[in-house]
Amino acid sequence: MRAEKPSSHDDPARLALLRYRIGPEAILELIIGDITTESTDAIVNAANSSLLGGGGVDGAIHDAAGPNLLAECQQIRQKRGPLPAGQAISTSGANLPARYVIHTVGPVWHGGSANEPETLASCYRESLRIAAELACVSISFPSISTGAFGYPVHDAANVALRAVAEVLQQPHPVTLTRFVLFDPRTHKAYARAAQQLMSIAELQMKIECSG
Repeated sequence: MRAEKPSSHDDPARLALLRYRIGPEAILELIIGDITTESTDAIVNAANSSLLGGGGVDGAIHDAAGPNLLAECQQIRQKRGPLPAGQAISTSGANLPARYVIHTVGPVWHGGSANEPETLASCYRESLRIAAELACVSISFPSISTGAFGYPVHDAANVALRAVAEVLQQPHPVTLTRFVLFDPRTHKAYARAAQQLMSIAELQMKIECSG
């Protein structure tokens, strides 16, 4: 394990960067930032099942993307109805820097007795599956379900990082997965979860640089 301090030339907004290597090719990053400004091939929206926008990350993405994103979501809803928790669909990025938005619905926290961990893990697996279908090599995730849906942040971080790491251990088109986290508290929870996962040999996560 090797840790490096960011240079003085680093963007101050990214001084919280943590980077991990997973398997032979994949990189996983944790940063504090605004997911709507990410230029990865795809960003993931923590959507409501209505697909019609809402608060938190969902509202911010719709606001930044403009009305074309909502129009695409409305068309999808008319064809297939509400999006169930744990599933994902894609749209264009509209006015966002990202080419695609992958919309997924996380579980509402009910104390852990309603299959929330598996549903949350499915959000990440399905998003990566769709990213592969779209030939994306990079993707940015928010912390799904830890806002209004009430999922405890540390528990959600463990599920999220394990799900992503298990996918990326295998050959996969996505070689950069970035978690763009809202605040230092959430970033700290994900960093702690990553440290715990690094102790599991089969995940073989190696830290490259940290802030």
